[in-house]
Amino acid sequence: MTVEDYARELNVDINVVIKKAKELGFNYKDAEDILDDDAIVMLDNELGDYSSADNNLTEELADKFELEDRAEEAALAYNIEIDKDVKVKEKIKKKDSNKQAQEDLSLKKKNIYKNKSKLQSNKEQVESNTVIYKEGMSVSDLAAGIGVSASDVVKKLISMGLMISSNQAISFDDASIVVLDYNKEIIREETTDITNFEEYVINDKEEDLVLRPAVVTIMGHVDHGKTTLLDYIRSSHVADKEAGGITQAIGAYQVEKDGRKITFIDTPGHAAFTEMRARGASVTDIVVIIVAADDGVMPQTKEAIDHAKAANVPIIVAINKIDKPNINIEKIMSEMSELGLTPEEWGGDTIFVKLSAHTGEGVDLLLDNINALSEVSELKANPNRYALGTVIEARLDKNIGPVVTLLIQNGTLRLGDPIVVGTSYGKVRTLKDDSGREVVSAEPSKPVEVTGLEDVPVAGDKFMAFESEKEARSVALKRKEHEKAKKQAHKALSLDELFDQIKEGRKEINIVLKTDVKGSEEAVKNALLKISVEGVKINVIRSGVGTITESDVVLANASNAIIIGFNVSPSRDTKEAAKEHNVEIRLYNIIYKLVEEIEAAMKGMLDPEYEEIVIGEAEVRQLFHFSKVGNIAGCHVTSGVVRVNTPCRVIRDGIVLATTKVATLQREKDQAKEVKQGFDCGMTIEDFPDIKERDIIEVFEVKEVKRI
Repeated sequence: MTVEDYARELNVDINVVIKKAKELGFNYKDAEDILDDDAIVMLDNELGDYSSADNNLTEELADKFELEDRAEEAALAYNIEIDKDVKVKEKIKKKDSNKQAQEDLSLKKKNIYKNKSKLQSNKEQVESNTVIYKEGMSVSDLAAGIGVSASDVVKKLISMGLMISSNQAISFDDASIVVLDYNKEIIREETTDITNFEEYVINDKEEDLVLRPAVVTIMGHVDHGKTTLLDYIRSSHVADKEAGGITQAIGAYQVEKDGRKITFIDTPGHAAFTEMRARGASVTDIVVIIVAADDGVMPQTKEAIDHAKAANVPIIVAINKIDKPNINIEKIMSEMSELGLTPEEWGGDTIFVKLSAHTGEGVDLLLDNINALSEVSELKANPNRYALGTVIEARLDKNIGPVVTLLIQNGTLRLGDPIVVGTSYGKVRTLKDDSGREVVSAEPSKPVEVTGLEDVPVAGDKFMAFESEKEARSVALKRKEHEKAKKQAHKALSLDELFDQIKEGRKEINIVLKTDVKGSEEAVKNALLKISVEGVKINVIRSGVGTITESDVVLANASNAIIIGFNVSPSRDTKEAAKEHNVEIRLYNIIYKLVEEIEAAMKGMLDPEYEEIVIGEAEVRQLFHFSKVGNIAGCHVTSGVVRVNTPCRVIRDGIVLATTKVATLQREKDQAKEVKQGFDCGMTIEDFPDIKERDIIEVFEVKEVKRI
């Protein structure tokens, strides 16, 4: 921005900006000169008081007045009514009391910029005894990495019973065996590619690691007291009440219990939690599932448990509202046990805490348990390296640009550090903690709000700080290219691909199962869990009764799962969500076919696939009864085309009642072969007399899918 724009933003005189810039060593002469990033950051530190002080006055201005004798002049300068000179004195005294703290912060900021110590680089040096394996690596490439001739490696492979020439590709597993004979280690390329935040491996030395606060997410059914609990914890355990108060400025905050800090992330719900996990953001160390004692386990409680289990983190159950009458805690503990969370007092391994977020009873015990679980987990990080972590939330401020809440997961983030967030590059221009105070640095597990990025990232995006702007810009550019290529190449996990993944070492297949009734759910789930192929395990991460929902799609996407529906039909919105998230939905109505197909996929012996293609949908608007014909459904075709003698499903409230075919079709008084979208028609369904208004008739064709 120009000097003029910057002066206008801070509401100060242009000459003040130019003068201060010269003091800092920058040579700007007029209002149209362009300020660079370093100048803006350093000017912010020097002139920040202009924008934050009452009535846009600096400390220097206050020093001009003798407070007791020149209240009138002070009031004029501070733009305050003269008859409020007592208030004038209070305001200026308040400025004086804060002056030392502000000077200390300003001095710290100057030191951060002028005397920045070098942190450990996130870019790990590959040791001399390490070989980097690249996808499609040839035997010759492997030999060069080891430092021997290709013929030596070929001989070694022959002795292993592998006839691979020097120009052929070698698998990672085979290469791993070869390098052992040369006393070397082999690692995949993605673990050394600093542009790949999601896969990048950082090996900290044990002596550099220190204990860090636990990061906790609270989830549960709506109205079960999550917000009340968070508010109570924040108001009673804020780490520094004097300076920070209890105002939560960002979507994450730290509290303190018995000298130990705990970081809470305030997510809007389990769907958002899983969306972040789907983007590779494993930010949570502990999940607290909250259940209302007067309400019990509800659908969203079960969903929250599914999401927490899929994230593979410790779970604490908080039974809230114990101050209410007519509660049944034993029933809740029993229901939670059925969902796989057995209380410790019943011989299980899940911590249960009874509390009231309204009165505060039991809240300290919950925090004590979080601290205990954190201690057992030995959560550690290295504060002496450049920071890396995850975006919690982001927004666009029309005055200052992108404002991003970051959670530091390792290292230390400082003012002025060049960072890459997602695919965006930036430089930390301002740094604020969870109570809105300006800070100069942030250590592991601390949530902070930063400005200075070029674009608004997405919640769940990873970030990393770098030593130089040049390196940060280069990494951001490469990440943009990778993201573009990834979008073009990414496709859904299908049954056809499962066998390939199994051969590559995949040991678990995740499945989200939805059925029409409880009996079907148990039968299908048990049948799936009995499948055993070459030690590969079926993992049903969620099963339930009812139609497939968008929440199921989000969970499947995050867990790299396929969705299996038995006698159910997803809505059009759900199908669109599955397409958008690249999640495959497989629908069945016969258990043995479902089991056969999954088992065949696991063995890599799928028969030719027949795909059901929905060609049209019609909604029953009115029923007509004729003694000779039976019920005729007066329908409106809502999408596609409906054809006579074509297979169809009758769906009521998302449940498939029958799979049959369209027997007759009529437009007005004439028989018709097909009726297109937007038209009304009369329809009879073969072998299904119990048609009702609002039923959906889904018409489909079965086509063989040619295998490539």
